[in-house]
Amino acid sequence: MTSHKTPQTMKPATAAKKLGVYLEATPAEFQEGVVSRDELNALQADPPEWLRELRREGPHPRQVAAAKLGISIGGLARGGITEALTTEQIDALKADNPDWLRRERETQAEVRKEAARVKEKNAESRS
Repeated sequence: MTSHKTPQTMKPATAAKKLGVYLEATPAEFQEGVVSRDELNALQADPPEWLRELRREGPHPRQVAAAKLGISIGGLARGGITEALTTEQIDALKADNPDWLRRERETQAEVRKEAARVKEKNAESRS
């Protein structure tokens, strides 16, 4: 007797997160269906034009926008940014470099520095 494996599927929101795109900006057929692991792998390996365009121009989900700005998602919220941003809006924020963005970048740099220090300390204690 052979067992038939059912393909692993995920909700569109999960697939969009794995692809790094804003779900509401994806085509309707993507939003309304389920995505199999094979379909996700195919989208990552050979992205269709709509996916390339979304990754290039946005709107970008908050985690992508935060990474492009060099801050945390919480930093976006503290800066009053609650919606998805396009690449153009992100570039404008970088160019304007408002006080809140400067502060958040400094905070993020401190967080990274502290994380590196803790990691180094933990590595030394294991040796």
